[in-house]
This record gives sequence, C-alpha cells and structure tokens, in this order.
Amino acid sequence: MESRFSSVKKSKTFKEILNRYNLKSKKVLDIGCGLGQYLVNFGVNSIGLTSTLSEVEYGKNNNINIIKGNAELIDNLDLGTYDVVWANNLIEHILSPHSFLIKLKKVSSNKTILILGVPVFPFFLCLLKIKKFRGSLASNHINFFTKKTLEETVRRAGWKILESRSFFFSNKFFDSLFSIFSPHIYIVAENIINFSYPVKKMNEWKDDDYYSNLLDIIK
Repeated sequence: MESRFSSVKKSKTFKEILNRYNLKSKKVLDIGCGLGQYLVNFGVNSIGLTSTLSEVEYGKNNNINIIKGNAELIDNLDLGTYDVVWANNLIEHILSPHSFLIKLKKVSSNKTILILGVPVFPFFLCLLKIKKFRGSLASNHINFFTKKTLEETVRRAGWKILESRSFFFSNKFFDSLFSIFSPHIYIVAENIINFSYPVKKMNEWKDDDYYSNLLDIIK
C-alpha cells in the first residue's frame, strides 16, 4: 500500500501539476482517490471519494479524509463545491463519461478547475505493440480515448479546456511534442457556468423524462 504514496511522491508529472496549479493550497475533491496517495498533497478541507470500503477504512486509520460514494451518482451526494476536481485514472472505468462530466457541475463553482488524467491511445497506433503504451487497453477499462476524442468529450460536457498534455516536461512546447507519444494525458479545464446543450439536442430530449436529471443540473 505504501508504495502508492512513494510513487506519487517521486512522480515528476504530479509535482509539475501540483506546483503549476498550487494544489497544496486548494480545496480539492479527489474522485476515485484510492488510498489518498494524491489527496494527502492537497489543501485543507480536501476530500477523497471512493466506492471501496477498505480504502475508506484506510483513510480513517491514517487520518485521511476519505468518504464512500459512487462517482457516477455524485449529484446525489451533499459534498458542497471545490476549487479543484481531481480525477486521475477514473473516467475510463465508469459507465457514462458524459453524464459524469455533467454531474461534476454539482460540485463546481464558476471558478472550479477540473484536472482529468486519462490513459489514451498514442497518436501512432503501432506503439500499442509496446507494453508501456498498452495501459489504455487494460482489461478493467470500458471506455477508450485518443487525445482528440478525450478533448472533445470534455468540451461537449460544458468544460473549457485550458491545457491538454502529458505534463512530463515543464516547458509547454517540448511537452506538447512529447504528448504525441504519451500514453497518459491530463486535461485541465474550467467549468462553463452558463453551459447549455444545443437546441437540436434539447428538442430530442424534451419529451423524455430519462434525461431530466442532466437537464436540471445545467439549469
């Protein structure tokens, strides 16, 4: 278990994001937080959310603020709002990425930043023959993205992308070049507070109660 904490502590990528967005002083909601290996680096009043009871117990025993809850039902939880929503290695596991991204607006203000870390197919698909590039194809993943499809998925759910790269290098130019080969991309986006679906989409849904919850969230 402790190896998770040591690997995060050694992570050049995480350190770059942590410092760039001053996460040490921000109130962060860490969704799919695991044992809290990222959570312990965030600011006061940050909270971790997990569906795994043993991770909640680990948090209680180690003074880490982890609560139990289903990420896809986050709109039903009374969590308040946060400066930052952190979700690393999560969206590839859930049933409905779009619905999840919309529901994040329930825990977001107009200043909230979303940081979404996702394993992706490399630009050159032949790289999938190499083991280190096959993370996106893990057997427990049910959603699959390229960098471009991930970006568009985030945009279509009412988030404005600020950065989309690997964060392996601090220099954005070199990092953008490297991102072509990177098997893991971080999207940093801000909440579009007045987001609404296109009229055509709204007309498709107007007589269908199934979608009423999502529409209520963005009102």
